[in-house]
Amino acid sequence: MTMLTPALQAYQQNVLSMRHSSSIDFPAHVHLETMAKCNAACNFCPYPTLERQGAVMDDALIAKVVNDLCDIPRLHPFQLSPFKVNEPFLDNRLFDLLALFQERLPNASITLTSNASPITEKKLLQLAAFPRIGYLWISFNDHREAEYEQTMKLPWARTIERLEMIHKAKAEKRFPTTVVLSRVGDGTQADQEFGSWVKKRFPLFEISLFPRGGWIGQVDVAMAPVPPVGCVRWFDLSITATGVVAHCCMDGNAEYPIGNVRHEHVLDIYNKPEFRRLRAGLGTRLEADPCRRCGFL
Repeated sequence: MTMLTPALQAYQQNVLSMRHSSSIDFPAHVHLETMAKCNAACNFCPYPTLERQGAVMDDALIAKVVNDLCDIPRLHPFQLSPFKVNEPFLDNRLFDLLALFQERLPNASITLTSNASPITEKKLLQLAAFPRIGYLWISFNDHREAEYEQTMKLPWARTIERLEMIHKAKAEKRFPTTVVLSRVGDGTQADQEFGSWVKKRFPLFEISLFPRGGWIGQVDVAMAPVPPVGCVRWFDLSITATGVVAHCCMDGNAEYPIGNVRHEHVLDIYNKPEFRRLRAGLGTRLEADPCRRCGFL
């Protein structure tokens, strides 16, 4: 029997705790990709080869998904993220959607992940007007100019300008939302250097460092070993702009679909016997496909 590290033991305990919570019946996190478009082309992301690039979820389908999510009991809190493999601030409907989510889904904590490049000061202040934004997560990935541009395919100087604007707004208490600056690490010394740089340059931002995910083989990156534990993403739903529900957040291309919100109720998809079996009965991800090929935690 494989001995788990303390970190993996804690992770597995979290999976088991979720199994005995309301998340067994209702999703803990819903990703809703409203438009499959991104201005970056990160070398660790499946977006550059995504087949659904440019797909836009129509307003009627978004309304249908929100209506379905209204059937989640109010006592069950969940996270709602209007993105999957895309840049949410490129969707000019974003703030109307945030207003819709806050009005119809009072038990949802809304979270946003962005590369910051399209966030203007006007958009930032619009975002500040929404009280239930759990965090603004900024995928920055490298503090070094040449490496950043090689990784993200975005102008470093413009992103730095955006980060300075956001940090200034936080310092002046015009943007109270938690901001996280993240790096998808590569296991080199640059990982720790990134954290030190953020602390010095942007002390009001939180820092996240995490290893690269293999996207279940959909991106050619070195994959972390598959750990003998379950997966917290068995308690999520990952809805793409076409309406297809991917197996999980790492199924960027939706190669392993579990349903389609155009024809099925969101909660019926979440509780399909084969998908429910993962979170209700499996001991580890090694017992299921494609989970046995994923080392992402």
